[in-house]
Order: sequence, then structure tokens, then C-alpha cells
Amino acid sequence: SRVKILATARQHPANRVRRKPHVIVMIPNRHAIATSNSTRTHAAPAPNQEASRAMTSTTSNPPATPLQASRRPASRQAATAATSAADVPAAAARVAVVAGATGLVGRAVLARLLADKSYAAVHAVGRRAPDQPHPKLVVHIAKSFSDIKLPPLDDAFIALGTTIKVAGSASAFRAVDFDAVVAVARAARSAGALRLGVVSAMGADSQSKVFYNRVKGEMESAVATLGFDAVVIARPSLLAGDRKSLLQATRPAEKIALWAFALFKPLIPANYRPVEASEVADALVNALKSTRAGLRVLLPSELR
Repeated sequence: SRVKILATARQHPANRVRRKPHVIVMIPNRHAIATSNSTRTHAAPAPNQEASRAMTSTTSNPPATPLQASRRPASRQAATAATSAADVPAAAARVAVVAGATGLVGRAVLARLLADKSYAAVHAVGRRAPDQPHPKLVVHIAKSFSDIKLPPLDDAFIALGTTIKVAGSASAFRAVDFDAVVAVARAARSAGALRLGVVSAMGADSQSKVFYNRVKGEMESAVATLGFDAVVIARPSLLAGDRKSLLQATRPAEKIALWAFALFKPLIPANYRPVEASEVADALVNALKSTRAGLRVLLPSELR
């Protein structure tokens, strides 16, 4: 039929319509990067002046551009050397002071800071030099803390404290546990310190009827208003540690208390159990490094 004749004519190769293929030509710009082992061409946008300035900023981790992302270090040793060089300024950038570095907790705080690579220098302030020689340690002997002046600082740790029996009177005790602590904290803030860590005591309360607890509480309130960005206060209960090596006077009542606490440990609430001085130091340093702003109080259960 007529329809079949037309269909057959259209299927004949001579009568098919030939279409020209579309040809897409990729023309790289003048900033294209060509690899030597491949025929592919990767086009990168031309860096303008703003991008150039961004690449030369002091930001520690600037965003990678296509040009930076395509580069590879010549060797693994070169990459390792570059990484180590970049870590040096950040690894040793902070300066700290430790007041009371010859005490039970202060000695442990000092040892922890000297071993911490994030601190370039550690200043120890006290009436005698600590028995911990170290290249980063700078010792300041102070007969009085009332007019002490400190070098530029980042962090301050205060572990000053005594007992009424050792001090000899209530006024002498207050001169150490309140006056000296607040004086050092004020001097540290004047020296630029923005973070403060202080060793207080369990039961500290400025409204307490117990003289010891009231002085500790008043001290905490005073240092919290000096303008530090972050203040961390450790409130240990009974402190355990090697006092003989510090040439401190023996405390018979403390020995009896430690023995009793060890015997009846399961029956004693966590916040009233003895805590090691080294644990207090570790918790205080860790908390201060992780606390960016505000007041934080560490109870004995948080110090272990």
C-alpha cells in the first residue's frame, strides 16, 4: 500500500537525515594548571587581591584554595618538619605563676605545669625556693605578699594555706589564707592573667559560724570579683600526701583521721573522703585549661 511504500523509503540509508554532531571545545584560561603525566587540564580561578591577602593572614588554619589543595610535600620528612615547625609557637605560648609551690598541693601543681608543653615559663612565688630545678622555672622569693609584683602572665595558681595551730593565732591564719591569697590574685590580674585557680577547702562559706570555713569563703568571694575571665576553685576535704618530704610539721590528728577514713570509707560520703594532693593538682590544672569563662567550684568527688 501507499503507507508501506513511504515507510520503506524512509528506512533506506540513502534517505536518512544526517545530523552534524555537536562539538564542545574547552578553552582553559591563562591560570590553568596542566599535569605532565595526564592530558587533563584543571582550570583554577584567577586569585584576586582579596584572596591573596587572605592567604597571607595570620590565621592558624586558613581555608585551602584549589591551588593549595593540589600541592603535595616533596617528601614525608619535609611534611613532618613543616608540621613540627608550625606547632612550636602554639605549644609553648603560655606563662603561669604558682604561689605556694612548696606546699602539698602547690608542689604537685608546679610539677604538672613544668611537664606541660603548653607553658613556656612557670614562675614560683613563695618564702623559699621549691626543690624542683627546671629550665622553665623562675623562682621569686617573697618575704611578704602584700606588695608583690609579677611579670606578664596568662594563668595563676594559688595554693597558699596554713592552719590556726601552725600560724599561732586566728589573725595570723587569716593573714595567709585570706590576705596573702587575695594579694597574689590581685597582682596576677594586674600582670595580665585572665585565668585563676585557687585551692580552698570543703565547707568554705562566707556566712559560716566556723572561723576556718568563713575565712575560706570570704577569700573565694574576694578573688571572684577581681576581673578574671575564669576562676576555678578546688575544695578538697582532708588532704593526703607526703608531708615529711616537705619538712612540714607532723599532724597526729590528721594521721588518725586518715586511718579512720580508710577504715570506714564505704560509709563516708564521697565529698568527705580524703583526697590525694596530686589528684587535686591534676583536677585544678585540667579544669582551668578547659574553663573559658565564669566561676567553677570543684568538690572532692570531682577532684579524684
